[in-house]
Order: sequence, then C-alpha cells, then structure tokens
Amino acid sequence: MFNTFFYQPILNLLVFIYNTVPGNDLGISIIILTVIIKIALYSINQKQIKAQKEIQDIQPKINEIKQKYKDNKEEMGKKMMELYKENKVNPFGSCLPLLIQLPFLFAVFKVFRDGFENGSMDLIYSFIDKPEAIHYISFGFLDLSQKNIYVAFLAGLAQYWQAKSMMSKKPEIENKDTQDENIAAIMSKQMTYVMPVMTVMIASTFPAGLGLYWLVTTVLSAAQQEYIFYKKNKNEKIIEGEVL
Repeated sequence: MFNTFFYQPILNLLVFIYNTVPGNDLGISIIILTVIIKIALYSINQKQIKAQKEIQDIQPKINEIKQKYKDNKEEMGKKMMELYKENKVNPFGSCLPLLIQLPFLFAVFKVFRDGFENGSMDLIYSFIDKPEAIHYISFGFLDLSQKNIYVAFLAGLAQYWQAKSMMSKKPEIENKDTQDENIAAIMSKQMTYVMPVMTVMIASTFPAGLGLYWLVTTVLSAAQQEYIFYKKNKNEKIIEGEVL
C-alpha cells in the first residue's frame, strides 16, 4: 500500500519531471519535485507552524503554571487545559500535520536512497517514458549518487536558520521562580544547534540527491515560516492600531 500510494507516485513524478526538464538535469528535477510537494502540503505545513508558534508564545505561562503547581499534578493539568482553552491553543496541533507528512517524507527518502536501480524503473507507469539512463551529474559538477559533505553542510545551515527563526525572543530572567523557564530556554537553544549538527551528520551518509532534497525542503519550510510570522506580526500591529 505504501509503495502504491506514496513511493510509486513520487518516483513517477520525479521521472516525468526529469524527462521534461531541458538537459535532463536531475538536480533541477529534484528542486521542482520538492517545490511541488511543498505546495501540495502547504496548508498542512501552515497549520503545524502556527501550532508550534502558538505553544511557544504561551510558554512563559506554561512554565509559570508548572512552577506554581509542581506539587499538585492534578491542579497543574487543570490549569494547563484552562490556559490552552483561554488562548485557543491545541497542544497536539503540531503533531497531526507532522504525522500526515511522514508517509511523503518516507517515500521521498526511499526514492533517493534506492536511486533508479534494483528494479525501481519497473514501477514507472506505462504513460511515462522510461529514460534509457539517469544522469546523476547535476549542474555540471555535482554527482547526486554520491555522498557530499558540502550539500550536507548547507542542509545543516538551512536547519539552523529554520530553528533560529522559531525561537522565542524574550529577555533573560534571573528570578529563581523562573528556573523552569530558563531551563526550557537553554534546552531550546541547545536544540537550535544540535539539530543542524545532526542534519549534517545524517545527510553526509546518504547520496547527495537526498541531501539536496533536504536542503531545498528546509529552505522552503523556513521561508514559509518567516512569511507566516510576518503576516501574524502585521495583523497584530493593525489590531493594536485600531484599538489605539
């Protein structure tokens, strides 16, 4: 079922794009494929980003409740639910969109991991021309069938940009009552640096085709994230202006 509904359609779409792109450049084909997938999942990504940002915006209040009711778990849970309801936040809002995207991510991963050998070309639909050979050299110099640390490094930089833009910009607080908040801030900062490093380490062990997809999809996700935050801030300023 996974191959029929996810892997095979994405494989065929990539081959169709490859056949259509002038010069049959696999790198350009991967970029176009990534853009198409991002457009198809745009609304799902948007919901996930908004949910993550909403949780982050009320994080100081969450930490305050955790500190205040740390000895009363039942009351803590009650106050947390009241906080979510008051701010119209779904604590699981970012999980469902991510779960929906996972089959697509696994399918793309399998396409680039397995390449076009081992019988994968037998899965091409009858109405799509099978290329005699897939040329892995892209942009005139990049072999997408081999590991490439530079592509992996760029993917890590993109991951850092995305994580950095998601971080809440709030002042450091020295008060002991905000110890949980400070710990959360430290963990958030660590993840900002840990995830890019992990991205580089993982992407460097796979063919550069997968690294290129990872790079482009992260850049597009970060750009979408920035756009959503820009619109949100703009709307908030308009509302504040109307109130004043």
